[in-house]
Amino acid sequence: QVQLVESGGGLVQAGGSLRLSCAASGSTFSINAIGWYRQAPGKQRELVAGSTYYANSVKGRFTISRDNAKNAVYLQMNSLKPEDTAVYYCNRLPGSGPFYPWGQGTQVTVSS
Repeated sequence: QVQLVESGGGLVQAGGSLRLSCAASGSTFSINAIGWYRQAPGKQRELVAGSTYYANSVKGRFTISRDNAKNAVYLQMNSLKPEDTAVYYCNRLPGSGPFYPWGQGTQVTVSS
């Protein structure tokens, strides 16, 4: 069973940056099929970054990267905006198979 653990969130002012990390353990899997999602209060969870996909709202500001040696996926978030405030999760990309159990996510709060 794959376990996903997200970290790196926090409180940041608008315009600031954060780097999120997703560590995976358990069964063998491909980190190339892992992306980043987020869920803001009262909203549905949405995919923000995949292999080459970026949501329009984050294009040019967020960058996904992977470290195969560490079985880790990262999300560099620059020029953060208050509307980026959400809990961020990593998990399989759509079409890559069923979702793994969702981790607890990491809270990102951007103040104006």
